[in-house]
Formats: sequence, structure tokens, C-alpha cells
Amino acid sequence: MSQEAQFEVALSFLPYVGDQLTKVLVSYCGSAKAVFDAPVPKLMKVPGVGERVAKSIRDNGRHALLEADEVLKKAADRSVQLLFYTSPQYPNRLKQLPDAPPLLYFRGNTDLNHRRIISIVGTRKPTSYGQSVTERIVEELKPYNVMIVSGLAYGIDIAAHRAALQAGLPTIGVMASGPDTIYPGVHKKYAEKMLEQGGVITENTFGTKPDAPRFPARNRIIAGMSDCTIVIEAAFKSGTLITADIAHSYDKEVMAVPGNINSPMSEGTNWLIKSHKAAVLTSTQDLIELLNWDVEDKLASKRAAAIPVLDPADFTPEEMQVLQVLIQSGEEQMDNLGWKSQVPVNQLASVLLSLEFKGMVKAMPGKRFALIR
Repeated sequence: MSQEAQFEVALSFLPYVGDQLTKVLVSYCGSAKAVFDAPVPKLMKVPGVGERVAKSIRDNGRHALLEADEVLKKAADRSVQLLFYTSPQYPNRLKQLPDAPPLLYFRGNTDLNHRRIISIVGTRKPTSYGQSVTERIVEELKPYNVMIVSGLAYGIDIAAHRAALQAGLPTIGVMASGPDTIYPGVHKKYAEKMLEQGGVITENTFGTKPDAPRFPARNRIIAGMSDCTIVIEAAFKSGTLITADIAHSYDKEVMAVPGNINSPMSEGTNWLIKSHKAAVLTSTQDLIELLNWDVEDKLASKRAAAIPVLDPADFTPEEMQVLQVLIQSGEEQMDNLGWKSQVPVNQLASVLLSLEFKGMVKAMPGKRFALIR
């Protein structure tokens, strides 16, 4: 682990510094270490940081670094990877979201940026119909080499993980506890298999109990990590619908399996379909068509032809970082461009100006910048 890793972990132990502010601080200061080195007046110039927060960072910095040191030792002892949002191993789909956790604790052996990732969620009390549909969907996804993400909970969640393990597909369990606590304990044997064929991930540090408020927060990671969230059986008021709502708010695809109108476990899924918050999934082909997997390779080759070929010799490393972000998104607001490209804010304006002179980007109203294709 690098020395910078200690500062990255320490940010999560600072009072008043949440997910979004962590990224803004690193963007404006240039690195996690620079946040701890910055004097109060400099910190107060960062958007969202007033005098109270700036002084708190200075006053609590040493204690946060000591806590981070303990975390690094535990992570090394227990084979836990600490993924800061600037890490190449951090899930890219999640990284793009404003409320993504800056730090993830990961145990496992898979690529979190797998080409195709689907979340499957549902009730903790499934019917035999829900169980069999889950197994069928996962089995039919096998030819597409899909990663299956779920919450390791009773019911549909564990059925999805189990089916993925049987199909030989990688599967990730997103936990509301710390990385050292598998909850519920009866699923430990599946979690251990998943470490060899996927893994488990959480934003919570060692020793964190799976308290009720942590589950909705956990659900945003399930929704954010994947290309589409599939809901299979859910009561009308349930955590599953929270996950679907979050996915919908992220402009991610949501699909729901219609169910028996007499079953309470179908009320949530049927409502999602009726309210147009989810597309209907009656066969795996529906998912494949919705996500354009059947024509994806053709589209990818067309897109590749449209992307400019960049010679690194023509650009500075910082210019290349900005261009890579704009190639992905087309255009971006300046603050977002800062943390997505990892170019410090004090350098970003001159980097963008240089790219304008080189005819690569254009400035737009509202401090937005777009790639010139």
C-alpha cells in the first residue's frame, strides 16, 4: 500500500466530510494527502467547506490517520482490497454517480469493470415462481458472460448468487456490514465460494454492524454498479423498490418480472411496470434487446471508428486524462471534469485552454466543455 492510501482511507474518518465533499476536496487540493496538509484558509476556498469543516479537518486529521493505519493493517491481514474512487479497479459505472462512496472494501478475485453487469433483487420471501424465474434468467444469461450483483440477503438475492455460482458466472454480494461480517451468517458458505468466483464489497469499515439505515445506502451500490436492475417479486412497500427507484434516478435501466395479481409478492413488480418505472421482463431476450447486446458489437465498432485516435506524444498527461473523460461522455461540467479526470482544479482551466487551442475541445455556456469530434 502506498502512503497516499493511508490519507485516502483517513478521509472517510473525518467528521462533516461526506461522499461528495470528499471528491471535491481531493479535486481542489490535488490529492488526499494535500487535503490533510492544507491550511484552514485554503480549505475554506473549497466549495462546501466553511470555517467549521476546515477547522475540523485540521483538528481531526491526526486521529483519522491513526484510524486509517489500523484499517490498512486489518485489510492486509484479511486480504481486503481498499479501492479509492481514483483507483483503476474501482467500478467505473459507480464512479460516475455523484453519491458514489469514495472508498470501497473489496474481497474477491474479479474485475469490477466487467463488460456486462446485471443486478438482480427481490423479496426475502419468494414464491416457488420467483425462485424458478431467478434461476432461469441467470442460466439464460450464461452465454453472455454476465456478472450478477445482488445483496446477499435471504430470498431472491441469494437465489441469484447461487444460480450464478452454478452457472459459472462471476457474482458480487454488496453488504450493509463491514468486510469482516457476512450477514446473514447462514450465507457464509456462499460468500466464501463467491470470493473465488466474484466477491463481496461494502463501503463500511471493519466491525460495522448491518444496522437498518445501512441497507438503503447499500442499495445505491447495487443499482450503481450495474447496467440494469432486474426486480423479481417485491411487496409494494419494500427495500427492493428502493433499489429500483435509485436505479431509475440514476437513469439506469430497470426491468421487472410480472407476477400473479393475487400474490402480495407481485404487487411491487406489477406496480413498477404499471407506473412505467420498469420495462417488462418475460424472457431473457427482453433484457438483451433492451440493452442492445444483440447489436452491441456492431455499434461498438462504429463508435470506435468515430473516436479520435490520440497520439500521447501530442498531449500532456493531464490533457490525455481530460480527453479520455470527454471521449466517454461527449461533454462535461467543469467541476465534474475535475474529479473524473483527476486533474487538480488549479490546473484544469489551463489544461482546457490548451486543448481549445489544439482544436480538441470547445467551451460551452454554464462552464461546460465538449469534445470536438
